[in-house]
Amino acid sequence: MPRIRTTLAASVAAVTALVATACAPQPQSTPGASASQAPDCTVNSPSLHKSGQLTVATDSPAYEPWFDSNTPSNGKGFESAVAYAVAGKLGFSREQVKWVVEPFAHSYAPGPKAFDFDINQISITPQRAKAVDFSTSYYTANQGILTVKDSTFANATSLSALKNAKIGVQVATTSYQAVLDQLQPTRRPSVFNTTKDEVNALKNGQIDAIVTDLPTVFYLAGAEVDNAKIIGQFGYAGGTPEEFGLLLPKNSGYTSCVNQALNALKADGTLTRLTSQWLSASANVPELKR
Repeated sequence: MPRIRTTLAASVAAVTALVATACAPQPQSTPGASASQAPDCTVNSPSLHKSGQLTVATDSPAYEPWFDSNTPSNGKGFESAVAYAVAGKLGFSREQVKWVVEPFAHSYAPGPKAFDFDINQISITPQRAKAVDFSTSYYTANQGILTVKDSTFANATSLSALKNAKIGVQVATTSYQAVLDQLQPTRRPSVFNTTKDEVNALKNGQIDAIVTDLPTVFYLAGAEVDNAKIIGQFGYAGGTPEEFGLLLPKNSGYTSCVNQALNALKADGTLTRLTSQWLSASANVPELKR
């Protein structure tokens, strides 16, 4: 029976080899080989615009109550304070934070960026997110309506009461669509390049009211328009709250790091405290319905 013994021996050897292969230790993946590898959130991360430095952008002029005295680096104003709080959670000292100017409408245009994140009351929208990354929100904003005390519309108590008003908005903001959808005016809103242009138009009687985010309305009423009257506020973002997010370059390796920092600021109460400190007046304005 030599052939049978030989065949049986070969079969046993084959099974033994298969078991040994299955039980052998598998090769370990090397660091960086997995797509799910934890991001490098250190101050020397290769995802930073410049190693050892957090480059933060905003527009100029930088208005109150988001900033103070048009000086983002002084840590005063809501967005300046938030930026430094995020930087601290990421391990940066104040001296390692560098501010650069980025015009609002340029911030979410496609292409490379010269900053790590931009903080400039930028609403998170699906269209903008095609070209850039957004963090989780750091502020939920209502739209505010500003006029002058002797305006025909100064005592309006509903959005429909403003349908015949000449409304001014700033270019490339969500306020334009908010006016169309919520106020449903009989004429198209006038669009201005800057907040200053809006204010001049209101003072000169070219428009009856300005619509922009509520904290900016507070600043304009207190510092730019002598006989200002805040009519009210209303929510808008296609049926969901309008949220501001930090804007980062598309597919930035630092987006998840910024989100971790913001989540930590929410968890320890810092973000709530900063909101109360710089934006508390918003709660006293009536919310208008149609």
